[in-house]
Amino acid sequence: MGSIITDISQLDSNGTYSYADYLLWQFEERVELLKGKIFKMSPAPNVKHQRASSVIQGHLFNYFRGQKCQLFTAPFDVRLYNRKKSIKASKDIFTVVQPDLCVICDDAKLDEQGCNGAPELVIEILSPGNSKREMNEKFELYEEAGVLEYWLVEPADEAVFIYVLNEQERYIGLRPMTEILTSPTFPDLAIDLAEVFS
Repeated sequence: MGSIITDISQLDSNGTYSYADYLLWQFEERVELLKGKIFKMSPAPNVKHQRASSVIQGHLFNYFRGQKCQLFTAPFDVRLYNRKKSIKASKDIFTVVQPDLCVICDDAKLDEQGCNGAPELVIEILSPGNSKREMNEKFELYEEAGVLEYWLVEPADEAVFIYVLNEQERYIGLRPMTEILTSPTFPDLAIDLAEVFS
C-alpha cells in the first residue's frame, strides 16, 4: 500500500492515477480523475450555480422520496469505467467524478466510498470555471460508462441540455429545455426552469 499524500504538489500533474491512488490523497483541493488524469475542481460555485443546484435538488428530493432511486449531491465520489469491461478493483478504475447531482436506482452500486458504476441520471451545472476539455471528457465518460441520462445545466443561457443513451449506447441530444424540464427516464418529473434560473 502506498503512503498518504497531503499536498497536491507531491503528485506529478502529467502522471496517470487510479482510484487506489485517489484513496490515499488527503489534501484540501477537491479533484476529479478523468481517465487517470487529475482535474482540480473549480473554486466554490457562484450564486447562480448554487441557486440552480438547490432548486433542482429540492424537486428531485421530493420526486424520489419514498422511491427506490436515491439522490446524491456533491461532494460524492462516482467511480466510472467502461461498462463493457466490468472492472471494479480500485487499481483498475481511472475515473472518479463528483457530479453536482446524481440519481442512483441500483443499491448494489453503493458502498461506503460512494457509487461504483454509472448512476441512472447525472446533472452537471456549468460554472465559469468549467473547461471545455473537462466537459467534453465527462460527456464521453458518462456515455461510455452507461449513464442513462445526462443533464448539462447552463445558467448563463438559462437552458438545460439533456442527453439520453439510445439503442446503440450513444448519447442523443434532445432540444434544449428552456421552460419546463421533463425527463425521458423519469416521465412524471417536471421542473419549472423559471424557478431554477430566477
